[in-house]
Amino acid sequence: MKIIDNFLTKEEWFKLFDTMLTANFPWYLNSSKVGKHYGDDIGLHDYQFTHTFYSDFAVRSQFGSLIEPALVKLNPSAIVRVKANLTPCSQQIEQFPMHRDFENFQGQTAIFYLNTNNGYTVFKDGTRVDSVANRCVIFDSQLEHTGTTCTDQRVRSVINFNYYPWTEQ
Repeated sequence: MKIIDNFLTKEEWFKLFDTMLTANFPWYLNSSKVGKHYGDDIGLHDYQFTHTFYSDFAVRSQFGSLIEPALVKLNPSAIVRVKANLTPCSQQIEQFPMHRDFENFQGQTAIFYLNTNNGYTVFKDGTRVDSVANRCVIFDSQLEHTGTTCTDQRVRSVINFNYYPWTEQ
């Protein structure tokens, strides 16, 4: 696992932040956080808003150019999916179920934190990565992880990159 602070230049990060966290950016409601409904264990907080930049081998967003600086830094050999998540705040921090973004995917996942808040990402081994704007955590896609809500900002927002890294021959 690798944690990189100040992943993008201040200007590149601010362009993402200033575009995505405004009223004019298209966010879409998902009725659960990790693909299936978990019932009353999470209750009212088992939802999020998402924006898919890339999936099924194609750009899916008119805002695709926003993520180009991050893709240059990550330097993937192939992209599986790039999806932003926006989780509304809650009165207390709610942690969601552990998961892998794709069950049988043998690649890398990068989580880019769009804003600073008291939410976090936690891994099955207990490692915790705090939500700090312009931070990126890169890890093996088979590592189970989960996110949380936050209580000190209106939303917690991240961009998930699932990709294949270049391999040495």
